[in-house]
Order: sequence, then C-alpha cells, then structure tokens
Amino acid sequence: MSQASIGKNRLEAFSDGVLAIIITIMVLELKVPHGDTIDAIQGLYPKFLSYILSFVYVAIYWNNHHHMIHTCRSVNGGILWANMHLLFWLSLVPFTTGWMGENHFSSIPTVIYGMNLLAAAIAYYLLQLSIIASQKDEPILKRAIGNDWKGKLSPLIYVTAISAAFWLPTLALMLYSVVALIWIVPDKRIERMYR
Repeated sequence: MSQASIGKNRLEAFSDGVLAIIITIMVLELKVPHGDTIDAIQGLYPKFLSYILSFVYVAIYWNNHHHMIHTCRSVNGGILWANMHLLFWLSLVPFTTGWMGENHFSSIPTVIYGMNLLAAAIAYYLLQLSIIASQKDEPILKRAIGNDWKGKLSPLIYVTAISAAFWLPTLALMLYSVVALIWIVPDKRIERMYR
C-alpha cells in the first residue's frame, strides 16, 4: 500500500476518541460538593471556570481538526505523527486544567496551563504544515487558510499571557479567554473552499 493511498478514517476516529476521553477526564475532576447550599458550591468556582475554558479549547480543536482533516484525501506517516504530537499536548489539558483550578489560578499552574496551550497550538501548526506539504498537486488547505491571522496571533497572545501569569494570573486567564474567543467563531474558510 503506497503512502498516498492510506485512508484518513482511522486517524479521524482515533482523534475523536482521544478528544472525547479528554473531555470525560476533565468533567470527572469536578467533584460533587458536600452540602446543599450555595456556600458548598462556591469552592468549585475555580475548578468549574477552568473546566469551561478547557472544554471550549478542546471543542475548538475538535472543530478545526475536523475541518482540516476533511481537506485530506489520504494521510501519510508525517501527518499521522504530527497528529499524535497534537494529541499528546491535548491529552495534558486535563492535568493542567485540574492543577490550575485546584490551586485557584495561582501563578505557576497558570503558567504551565498556558505553556500547554502554546505547545498544542504549535503542534496544530505542524500538523497543518504536514497536510499542506502532502497536498502539492492540490493545495486545498493552503488556499483555505490564506494568511492565517488567527494562527499567527494566537501564539503571541499565549506568550504574553504566560509572561503575565507570573505577576497577574487573572490577566493571563483573560488573555487565554481572548484566544478562545478568537477561535470560537466557526471557521468557514475550508467550507467555502468546497462550495
């Protein structure tokens, strides 16, 4: 079987399964409070807030991953390994999310969370480059993403947020949220290419 004829279905199915497990692990970290008052649930606020932010990030990655892989007719070894690299960093999101929420957004866990987000963004970019390199004859993804201002701006915001987290973790959280808001609007570039 030549590299050009390797189907993409297993990559999609495996990636979907890993992302579903990541979300499941994150929600299992939210423990039911002991008590039936508002005071009992207030202690969950940092954990719940970090869960919401991470859930949004995982959903954004799933959505964009789906669109990006849709541009592939087949995959090769480079794409498979680039995809595994992305899944590795995303698989750490439950850990960094839990640590940050458990410690009420203190500096070091918030820095590590941002580093996890930055590493996932870099891995996503490398996967994107692998797909573009495989589409020499028909550069669908390259044409669809254009100048990719979101992809260029996001790492800059992450680096700023990571630096800010040492002194102002709340500012870092706001910047992490800004990146999520930039990406939460569904990206129609790939869909437009297929119309």
